Amino acid sequence: MKRTVIAVTMGDPAGVGPEIALASIADPEIWERGTPLLVGDMSVLEAVRETLGMKMELRRVDDPADAEGLPESLPVLDLKMVPDLSALPVGKVSALGGKASVAYIRKCVDLCMSGQAAGIATTPINKESLKAAKVHYIGHTEMLAEMSGAPKSYTMFIVDKLRILFHSRHLSLRRAIETLNTDDVVHSIETAAKCLDSIGLSSGTIALAGLNPHSSDGGLFGDEEARVLTPAVEEAKKRGINVVGPVPADSVFYFGLQGRYDVVVSLYHDQGHIASKTYDFYRTVSVTFGLPFIRTSVDHGTAFDIAWKGIANPVSMKEAMLACFDIAPRYRPF
Repeated sequence: MKRTVIAVTMGDPAGVGPEIALASIADPEIWERGTPLLVGDMSVLEAVRETLGMKMELRRVDDPADAEGLPESLPVLDLKMVPDLSALPVGKVSALGGKASVAYIRKCVDLCMSGQAAGIATTPINKESLKAAKVHYIGHTEMLAEMSGAPKSYTMFIVDKLRILFHSRHLSLRRAIETLNTDDVVHSIETAAKCLDSIGLSSGTIALAGLNPHSSDGGLFGDEEARVLTPAVEEAKKRGINVVGPVPADSVFYFGLQGRYDVVVSLYHDQGHIASKTYDFYRTVSVTFGLPFIRTSVDHGTAFDIAWKGIANPVSMKEAMLACFDIAPRYRPF
C-alpha cells in the first residue's frame, strides 16, 4: 500500500519552525502514519540540530519518492535559501527570513499540485519578515490560495472531537457584531457543510453558536439571534443543511467536544479560540479548507524570543502533522 506523503514547511528560519519541525518529524508515531518530507534549508536545520544537541540524521532528497526512511534519517528537500548562516539574524525580523518562508511554501504547493504530496503541514511564518522581504502576502492562507489558484480558503480549528469553523476572525469584536447579517451567516453554514462533506461527513450536524448570553434569552439580552441568526439557520435548513441553533456559546463547544455536533460555527475570533485553546492549547490544530489540497498548521507564531533555544513545545506541530495524515487521503476539494 502506498504511503501518504505530506510536505512540511520549515517556516521562518529565524523562528522556532526548524526545531519544532525536526522534533516532530523525529517522532516514531509520525512515521507510523505516513512519510513527512521537510522542505527548507539543510544549513539551517544542521545548525539547529547542532545547537540544540539533537541526535537525528538528516539526508537530502531531490525527489519526494526518495523520502521513505526511518525517524533516525529525516528527508529534507534543500532549497538553499540561506547559504550563509551569518546573514540570518536568529530570533529577529529579516527580509531573508520572509523570502525563505515564501520559497518553502511555494515548493510545498508545487509538490501538492503535481501529486507528489497529499497535503501540507506548516510551521510559523512572520508577517513583519514578509513585509521586510517586500512580498505582498499577509499570511499563510492568502498565500496558499493564490499559489494554488483557489478562489478562497476557510479556517477550521480541530482538537479531539471539536471542530470550529470561523464566521469571522481578524475583526474587532465591535466590527464582527456590526457586520453580522443573515446572508453571510448562511454562507458560513453552507461552507461548514462543504468542509464536512469534503472529509466524508456529508450528513454531519452543524451548530451555529449564539452571540449573546443564553442566545439572548428571548430578546432579553440583544436582538441578533432573532434578527440575524435564527433566520440564517431556518434558511440553511430550507437548503437541506443539517444545522441547529443558535446554541448558547457557553455550552455549544462542550457539546461539540462530546460529539453531539460535527462542527460549530463560531461568530468571531475569540469565541472559538478561547474554547479550543482553553481545552488544549498545544493540541489545537488549524486546518485550511477550500484549497486543492489540505493544509494543517500549528496555531502559534514564530516565537522569536525563544527561537533556537530548545524550549519551544513541538506538540502542536506533531498534532498538525497527524491531522494532515488523517485528513489528506480522504479530502475532496470544493
